[in-house]
Amino acid sequence: MAAARSRKRRLAELTVDEFLASGFDSESESESEGAPEAETQPARGAARSPDGPSGPPSARHDDPHLSSRHKGYASEHKDQLSRLKLRDPEFYKFLQENDQSLLNFSDSDSSEDEGQQPHSLPEMLEPGPLCLVQEASEEGDEDEDGVSRGLKGKKRDSAPVTLAMVERWKHASKQHLTPRLFHEIVQALRAAVATAQGDQEGVEASKFQVTDSAVFNALVSFCIRDLLGCLQKLLFGKAPKGSSRVQQPSSSPLWGKLRLDVKAYLGSVIQLVACVAETTVAAALLQHVGNSVPYFLTFPRQCRMLLKRMVTLWSTGEETLRVLAFLVLTRVCRHKKDTFLSPVLKQMYITYVRNCKFTSPSALPLIGFMQRTLTELLALDTGAAYQHAFLYIRQLAVHLRNAMTTRRKETYQSVYNWQFVHCLRLWCHVLSTVCPSEALQPLIYPLSQVVIGCIKLVPTARYYPLRMHCVRALTLLSERTGVFIPVLPFILEVFQQVDFNRRPGRMSSKPINFAVVLKLSKVNLQEKAYRDGLLEQLYDLTLEYLHSQAHTIAFPELALPAVLQLKSFLRECKVANYCRQMRQLLEKVQENADHICSRRQKASFGVSSQQAVDAWEKQTREEGTPLTKYYSQWRKLRDREIQLEISGKERLEDLDFPEIKRQKLGDKKDEDRVEFKDLFDLDSDEDDTMDFSERGTPGSSGAQQRAEDEDEDGSSSSGEVSHLEDGGPDAEAGLVPLELWLLAQGPEDELQDLQLSEED
Repeated sequence: MAAARSRKRRLAELTVDEFLASGFDSESESESEGAPEAETQPARGAARSPDGPSGPPSARHDDPHLSSRHKGYASEHKDQLSRLKLRDPEFYKFLQENDQSLLNFSDSDSSEDEGQQPHSLPEMLEPGPLCLVQEASEEGDEDEDGVSRGLKGKKRDSAPVTLAMVERWKHASKQHLTPRLFHEIVQALRAAVATAQGDQEGVEASKFQVTDSAVFNALVSFCIRDLLGCLQKLLFGKAPKGSSRVQQPSSSPLWGKLRLDVKAYLGSVIQLVACVAETTVAAALLQHVGNSVPYFLTFPRQCRMLLKRMVTLWSTGEETLRVLAFLVLTRVCRHKKDTFLSPVLKQMYITYVRNCKFTSPSALPLIGFMQRTLTELLALDTGAAYQHAFLYIRQLAVHLRNAMTTRRKETYQSVYNWQFVHCLRLWCHVLSTVCPSEALQPLIYPLSQVVIGCIKLVPTARYYPLRMHCVRALTLLSERTGVFIPVLPFILEVFQQVDFNRRPGRMSSKPINFAVVLKLSKVNLQEKAYRDGLLEQLYDLTLEYLHSQAHTIAFPELALPAVLQLKSFLRECKVANYCRQMRQLLEKVQENADHICSRRQKASFGVSSQQAVDAWEKQTREEGTPLTKYYSQWRKLRDREIQLEISGKERLEDLDFPEIKRQKLGDKKDEDRVEFKDLFDLDSDEDDTMDFSERGTPGSSGAQQRAEDEDEDGSSSSGEVSHLEDGGPDAEAGLVPLELWLLAQGPEDELQDLQLSEED
């Protein structure tokens, strides 16, 4: 009872609004809580709306069901109030004292409300204080594109920008740049960028309007060349001389006034980089972006947008633009390694893999540029480089394992493609460049195992070009890291599998460029160019690997299998050109082995002394060996040939060979007829001519046929000409002496000139 009284006292202390918000039922009621709440909803609707819960008055008069339903709600509410008197007398007494109108509720109240006119909304709403605050905040805040988030349908009166305005802004900025002047310049630049992009909404919302191309060029040129220096002067004054430390713009006291305008300016610059197509303008713009990196670092969102655009230019732009974009990436990642380095490395690697899908002589320089630059960024932080290298090398190993276990064509293609090969070469280049590094040293063994597994997956002659790429990657990794990798067996194995004495099935006009080929066709295997190119590749790879080991103390034993294989090849091969190349290589290898043997015979340390062995090899490398000297000369010539192949030119194109121009047979006959017209228009009787033609047909036809044959062959000797003039078998068979004499009386000099011209 005491608890019930205390609840009633607390209930009596409630106001009417608090009671209506909490509901009619108390905790002591035995009925469910949902029923009273459902019953009070019509009353609340009636209190809120002047029309009541049943809609407008006209609808209630027309529809009898709605009016009866409304009367039912009123009677139910009246019954609830009568039940309240029995359940809670104290509260009912409280309502009588404080709110008598609520208890005197009747059905007539609703009919009185029906006579009132419904409330209508005004045509124009007056802005309240909340709307004013919201509009003020929207004007000050800007999104990432630099466009103010005002009302989209609102059009502003745009003032056209002229050359005189740009010159006035330029002069005033050099004199003294103010925050208000900088704001106007930024607004004009935003309008220019919106016009260049074709953004109609941005143009309509801009304060200025740029429609003239000359004004656009002048405004952009002013912003790129002069505005940044004026802004730097406004923020920091004169920079101290000799200070290389980058000043943070946020440290300036004026940064609070200029922050939003600088943010909008940087967003406009990023958009301008995306829409500029001229290479020279884009290069100047990227140089400006490189100088503006401290401002981009202040805004992380704009900086991420900039990095995304720079990665795109790094992979697809013109050569100058690729270099400038990489400089911007490097500068950003050097200052904010923890924030931007890892995402940039991931994006650059994905872009590199995407661009390596197809390889051609023209694409090789771009792929090489991406390999070197990505390696340079990975070298900034070996910890982050290890995480990315471990992840992506493991991904390559998973593809290789699936191909080895399933052995289907689809899984083979997932390994034997340009993307997989270029990824292997990239990571070999990274580990060989960053070495020595304790963080990346554990990755050398798994990477070399993946490359060797790639070679052994399908060890057939059609995939010899892919084998050459893998061998080069392993040679580079072994040479730079100092780790021994058994590369030589994969080279010498080819000598045993290919029969170089076999005659080629067909001839080819062009040599095979192994640098841009992964797989050979069955037709290629029958060509002579295939064996020529393959032997050249074997020569190059053997020389490159043995050169990387030429200074080691164990070179004679290491080169012994190569020496034996080359001697066996020279005994069996019958092609002189092939034997000449391999004999020269064998002589250089044996000479280098003899040199190492003579030097290590003078050594006074034992094999177990690792420090002494390292010092001996270092001294031998500095002094040079016969094989290294020969390799340096050969490398210069070989690089020149590779450059010519990449540029699509023939190797002998630069030699001045005499050019032979052959004249067509039809043109030569026409010239002869014009020049020797008198020879064929002899003054003779018609009967004699007919006689001559009839009797001389066999001989003349034979001579004519022989002359045509000589014209087609393009060569005739003077002995043959004299034989015809003296009278050969054709003359004896068809011509009488009188006809020969008449022919001899003709213009002999001209006839001689004719035959001399045929001879030439």
